[in-house]
Amino acid sequence: HYLLGVGRADCTGPVAEIPLMGYANPEQVGGGLLSRLYSRAFIVADPEDSRRVVFVSADIGMVSQRLRLEVLKKLKAKYGDLYRQDNVILSGTHTHSGPGGYFQYTLFWITSKGLIRPSLNAIVNGIVKSIDTAHQNVKKGRILINRGTVDNSQINRSPFSYLENPASERSRYASNTDKEMVVLKMVDEEGQDLGLISWFAVHPVSMNNSNHLVNSDNVGYASYLFEQEKNKGMLPGEGSFVAAFASSNLGDVSPNTRGPFCVNTGESCNNPQSTCSTGGATMCMAMGPGADMFESTRIIGQNIYLKARELYEEASQEVKGALSTAHQWVNMSSVTVELNSTHTVQTCKPALGHSFAAGTIDGVGAFNFTQGSVEGDPFWDGIRDMLLGEPSNETRACHRPKPILFSTGEMSWPHPWHPDIVDVQIATIGSLAIVAVPGEFTTMSGRRLREAVEREFASHGRPGMDVVIAGLCNVYTHYITTYEEYQAQRYEAASTIYGPHTLAAYIQLYRGLARAIATNTAQDLPPGPEPPLFNVSNITLVPSLVVDRALANRTFGDVLQEVREHYRVSEVAEVTFVGANPRASAENATEHNFLTVERHNSTSASWDVVQNDASWDTRFYWTKGTLGRSNVTIEWHIPGGTEPGLYRIRYFGHYRKRASIFNIVTVPFEGTSSPFEVTAL
Repeated sequence: HYLLGVGRADCTGPVAEIPLMGYANPEQVGGGLLSRLYSRAFIVADPEDSRRVVFVSADIGMVSQRLRLEVLKKLKAKYGDLYRQDNVILSGTHTHSGPGGYFQYTLFWITSKGLIRPSLNAIVNGIVKSIDTAHQNVKKGRILINRGTVDNSQINRSPFSYLENPASERSRYASNTDKEMVVLKMVDEEGQDLGLISWFAVHPVSMNNSNHLVNSDNVGYASYLFEQEKNKGMLPGEGSFVAAFASSNLGDVSPNTRGPFCVNTGESCNNPQSTCSTGGATMCMAMGPGADMFESTRIIGQNIYLKARELYEEASQEVKGALSTAHQWVNMSSVTVELNSTHTVQTCKPALGHSFAAGTIDGVGAFNFTQGSVEGDPFWDGIRDMLLGEPSNETRACHRPKPILFSTGEMSWPHPWHPDIVDVQIATIGSLAIVAVPGEFTTMSGRRLREAVEREFASHGRPGMDVVIAGLCNVYTHYITTYEEYQAQRYEAASTIYGPHTLAAYIQLYRGLARAIATNTAQDLPPGPEPPLFNVSNITLVPSLVVDRALANRTFGDVLQEVREHYRVSEVAEVTFVGANPRASAENATEHNFLTVERHNSTSASWDVVQNDASWDTRFYWTKGTLGRSNVTIEWHIPGGTEPGLYRIRYFGHYRKRASIFNIVTVPFEGTSSPFEVTAL
């Protein structure tokens, strides 16, 4: 038996005007909310001693170093040495529709318009709160493990790179993606459900880069379905059962299963450059299985949920044994890798290649860069040399055949552009080893890493370990491709920032951690160089919050466009209000709900809340006008199975007003639609 605790907390942050993190598209800023973002925490403790493992999966693009350091600092202040860098794993689901701005390295700082405190604070506080909840709810329980295959939910988005891997290696696998899902089921002593962690490799990019609504994408929808099923009768985001759908080696894995097509001509662009004969690379986009991105998100999310539910219900193999953790900080820009007894190679200072700017078939770049470029472009190189300085000969040679676009490891103004110091970490729970990786391993990179770790354990008396890769943990270092995939220089390879031997270096490092755990010497591992904490300025390019204003003879929360009197199930009820900037709400009330859908209860003559803004059936749109004016439109996509009756939609906001010359106050307000009738089809 273990002691088990689970917790969930909101980490949504500001849903307006903040760049969304993932596609690096400066146009893609938040403009509302489709679903809330949550941090989900799981604590496994040894009842005999103080050993603990904490696994957190948060609905964010990735965990940044800044975020991790701030969370660890808060945990230390609260719990002393109970929760530390070696036994706390922080993993991001990799949704591309969450607010950015929580990074200290300059490259990410540029794409998300600075270090945005409200965004960083919301995630730090949400993660800590989810761990607090799990800590307070620790009780005796059991962990069961199960694994199975998920079909029709992924494609390899760089299949030509995958083909660069040796044929003898590829022949050992049935597919160019990892279709396996691993599920951990947690129950208490009575067998009551506590929670689940699922690891499955797929990019949460069913929502594309034209989306402006904050949401947790396909894996978040899977969490929502599972939690709604287990927390019967509760509103979304409420109830004690916690279901995390965590990321894994998803580097080259897309959920857009119809594959890449030219949006202008409809022809396939499944070629090594992902380019179209007219319009070039910017026209090549992968399509999901649905009619639009909302439907695709639901289809993929539901596939993942259904497989997890089946594996959860049928799980019978119990996880037993001691808890161990191992962690090191490593300077990834200068690791010496021993390929064999006579031959060593080096990792490089971080740099991004030209194909980084091309983006992928899930989200193309802003300019006419193409994937698979092993030649530089004199035009862009000239601009780069002028603005940012050209890469040194040493870095050029180290990264070959990558043509360097940004030599980030040699750029330090106003702070370094990329991390040098990176976390490597493994936690074991009995026969389960969670390998926490700082980025996006491709399918084959992940297979090689898992196999190496498994072998290392076996050669030191621990055969048959279940090794899972937890992606996007602790610090973000982009992609990790195999040496062979690196030669093709598609997007993932161009974004393998420490050069062609990055994977070999990680395999060497993680084998060292596995060996230390297997031989009980983890406490003797050198901790490595501590990561820096920069004093990043609070100046951002996010518009400053102004005083909100309503139109003349209107007040905040007034209805501008009323609902219809009558809707059928599957129609969309829609209402528009005089609104205010939702950022004012995020900064004034953490668990703020922007909306409710309420049903009239004739027996008690009151209104019962049936949906909130965490529901995937509601959409909250904020439209900015001029001079501090704005509108809010709320949609309720009435789901099948909705009980007929009388309903209304309510909006809750905060407006900022000037109380005196020096003092701006935030005032809560609400608006309510007229009642409307919902009838069955």
